[in-house]
Amino acid sequence: MNHKRHIISFSDISIFYAKGSFDNWCVYIRKADKRYAPKDTEYFNRLQQLAKKHTAQKINEDFVRIYQQTTSKVNAETLNLIKNLSEGYADDATEVRLWFTVMYAGMVAEENKANKILGKRIKRLGVYQVLILGRSPEHAANYGRGKKWKYLAEIMQEYGF
Repeated sequence: MNHKRHIISFSDISIFYAKGSFDNWCVYIRKADKRYAPKDTEYFNRLQQLAKKHTAQKINEDFVRIYQQTTSKVNAETLNLIKNLSEGYADDATEVRLWFTVMYAGMVAEENKANKILGKRIKRLGVYQVLILGRSPEHAANYGRGKKWKYLAEIMQEYGF
């Protein structure tokens, strides 16, 4: 894999960017000997499961704090915020840190896409649909497909972002 760019490592996890199907901004996870690019449905599903224990409100509020700090560059301050927020999830801290970091890296990637219009807001819409509206991870992950950006932007505006 060329163009591999390390984001962070913790526990036995490494998160990095490398070449994907479309560009060099694909987010990968390496755990032990397994390396893969997680799908939106995977982390939306885990957030939904974690919300049963920690509340959807808490997870969404913490995600929004990360979202608000996200720019087109990976920032050590935001990675530290993720670490600190994750500590509030007790036994689930490492998993929450993993998925918040993956989503953060995905939002940074969205902010770097050529011809970006919606950018990081597309991840916020998915998280909002899963945690606040109770939609399925599959619905949230595929919601934007085939829809015009203006339509999606109007929906996001209705939801307040």
